[in-house]
Amino acid sequence: MERGRPTGLFVGLCTLDVIQLVDHAPGANEKLTALEQVVAAGGPAANAAVTFAHLGGTPRLLTAIGAHPLGVGVVADLAALGVSVSDLAADSSDPPAVSSVLVTASTGDRAVASTNATAHRLTPPDDLDALVTACDLVEFDGHHMDLAVAAARSARALGRNTLFDGGSWKPGTQDLLPCIDVAVCSADFHPPGTTTPADTLCFLREHGVTWAAVSRGADPIVWAGPEGEGTVDVPTVKVADTVGAGDVLHGALAHHLAGSRPTPESFAGALRAAAAVASRACASFGTRAWMGERPPGPTRPA
Repeated sequence: MERGRPTGLFVGLCTLDVIQLVDHAPGANEKLTALEQVVAAGGPAANAAVTFAHLGGTPRLLTAIGAHPLGVGVVADLAALGVSVSDLAADSSDPPAVSSVLVTASTGDRAVASTNATAHRLTPPDDLDALVTACDLVEFDGHHMDLAVAAARSARALGRNTLFDGGSWKPGTQDLLPCIDVAVCSADFHPPGTTTPADTLCFLREHGVTWAAVSRGADPIVWAGPEGEGTVDVPTVKVADTVGAGDVLHGALAHHLAGSRPTPESFAGALRAAAAVASRACASFGTRAWMGERPPGPTRPA
């Protein structure tokens, strides 16, 4: 029997993304005409939530956006994609964080400038436990760290699965890790004293993470858990745009892991399936272009 729709709470950053496709990165004082443009809601937690919804889940995003007209547009964009928003900065008239992104057409490489979560220090909402109780899994991107730690502790107390997207080491990450069941980090995530993916896996396991993995672009994902370790190959594609690919990986992984505890086989299988979705995202320009075709068949195990 196929499981019902998984539910997820995504805690972290939401931005307005302005993405320009260019034939080369501009030099000093150079002006370029973009080949294409995408304007959409973005940010690691937001993109993961959108992916989760696209694969058939029911996500809620816990973040800061605000009442500025640009923020209203961000919320409307997310709602159209099936993401409910709990906005902890709803009374703010300031514009949301804006990510300015240049994607080089020939390589898919990107350059990003953003204020990220620096404009807000969020207090956990009074209904935090209720939000956590209503979901199968809570995902964190490491932004809004005080909120993330509070939500992770609530999830651990309430027996909900937790997933951490480690894009980079941030102050307070060490307080989050003891409440994380699964952490999948990029090669740019460098905990203190680590230099290699093997070091990172060891650090994560020593700091309370049960299942840990490091993604390395087109190279195989390396993982370790209480009952084994291994690698997962990443599908080969012609890269058009790497923006948000890691976020898509985490949204797809959340969809596969929601409501179940990993085994070595199921964890490797979930990483493999999530990597396939993320690879599709890299093969076309724009954070949503890959959604034009749903993957065939069921996306979660029966």
